[in-house]
Amino acid sequence: MTNSIAEIEDSQCVFVIGSNTTVAHPLVAHRIYRAKAKGAKVIVADPRRIHLASIADIHVSQNLGSDVALVNGMMNVILSKGLHDKAFVEERTEGFDALQEMVKNYPPERAAEITGISAEDIVRMAETYAGAEAASILYTMGITQHTHGVDNVKSLANLAMLTGNLGKYGAGVNPLRGQNNVQGACDMGGLPNVYPAYQVVTDAGNKQKFEDAWQAKLSDRVGYTVMEMMHGLEDGSLKGMVILGENPVGSDPDTTHVKHALESAEFLAVIDIFLTDTAKLAHVVLPGASYAEKDGTFSNTERKVLRVRKAVEPVGESKPDWQIICELSTRFGLPMAYSSPSEIFDEIAKVAPSYGGLSYERIEACGIPWPCPSPDHPGTPILHKDRFTRGKGLFHAIEYRPPDELIDDEFPLQLTTGRYFPHYHTGTMTRNSPTLHAEMPEGHVEINQEDASRLGLKDREQARIVSRRGEIVSKVIVTDSIDPGMVFMSFHFMEANANVLTNPALDPICKIPEYKVCAVRVEKLEQVQAAAAAE
Repeated sequence: MTNSIAEIEDSQCVFVIGSNTTVAHPLVAHRIYRAKAKGAKVIVADPRRIHLASIADIHVSQNLGSDVALVNGMMNVILSKGLHDKAFVEERTEGFDALQEMVKNYPPERAAEITGISAEDIVRMAETYAGAEAASILYTMGITQHTHGVDNVKSLANLAMLTGNLGKYGAGVNPLRGQNNVQGACDMGGLPNVYPAYQVVTDAGNKQKFEDAWQAKLSDRVGYTVMEMMHGLEDGSLKGMVILGENPVGSDPDTTHVKHALESAEFLAVIDIFLTDTAKLAHVVLPGASYAEKDGTFSNTERKVLRVRKAVEPVGESKPDWQIICELSTRFGLPMAYSSPSEIFDEIAKVAPSYGGLSYERIEACGIPWPCPSPDHPGTPILHKDRFTRGKGLFHAIEYRPPDELIDDEFPLQLTTGRYFPHYHTGTMTRNSPTLHAEMPEGHVEINQEDASRLGLKDREQARIVSRRGEIVSKVIVTDSIDPGMVFMSFHFMEANANVLTNPALDPICKIPEYKVCAVRVEKLEQVQAAAAAE
């Protein structure tokens, strides 16, 4: 996030796009409700009529994968009406002329054809967002999990820069992280192209710096992303894998392919707190400790580095992850003799400039948002306040591209995926909670009444959902929360997992799969079974 969570409630306009915030980030959603109570305008763009739509001043349901066209249409209106922040654009950005020329191709009428949103609503969205003194954009994986996810994010950055909504209180471009320490994992180099603090591995100086710090020889080549690892296991270029706190059999697209890839590994180890479906495929399972059984730090979605304290002793033979990693590294020939998480954190402060001023003592009582480069630095709740890291903010002229997989006669419906309030991710933890499991013990597919009637489907009966990659059977929920032509499923339930169906096509830049759009057909299970019996 460029700004802090607390600021959201003081925004004059909150633009939520591709985020079911009340379900995935309820505490952040509470800030949106507070902003609304203080008089803020709320704009919600989501293909489903999510709960936030009930309080929105403007709610639109865009066609799946049409976000770039929507934002370009909004910018067309802003520029044609002279609503952009001319001083900010002139003083703090570059590439404006190319952007201005490109968005001429997206008048509201053309944007309406692509997005399925009325031209009038696109104009209202643009005027409302641009008219606010401080407007905040909130998004999650409804924006990123596309083959053009990077384009989506850059488009939102364009919109914020065009209106001067970066570097000031109550504004910003604010991605809400999907898990509690995703930000921290990325900060620590949990990406294939960077060392901690996003220092690129291809830079010789960075390589030497970390070789000196870690007393080890390092590669200057960019590594595999998760999906590339799966392909590597299949073609033999990758021999083994250690999976820590992840359940890719449930969370990665095209489950059949993922299982085959993991079964192809010469060696697979899994570190987790439960025996997940991924762990069941492993040669070795090492029991990790839960968050309540270990000390350390988390870095949350607003970049705030927070202390985590052990409340109970680890169960059985389980150990904190850092201890397991140290033991594995030592046995593989690189001795790691850290005595505590605080010692590891001290090293982080030495090698990661954005963490340079942080210590356990400083964050003992309250977290501090990075960048915090020195011990006397207060932390940075608002990024880009006076200047961008690269100097001037760069506009990107981005044309709309359709999703990778389109509907046809064989697969006439679009599937999108997401979460439900009782459960989290693949249900590894929440489905082990009797209380949460009781709230939603089984999965289902949401379908519009019009499509249900056409297919002869009744509410709560069983259906078969088929894509080009696989098929599942699930209960049907007939609803008006989605438009005709679209169905919605979660990936919480392994017995009816949407990721059996989803498309593994990747964004060419960040290599994230297109979880949010794929083509499917839905069939009445009784008819399928009757046809099979007749054969």
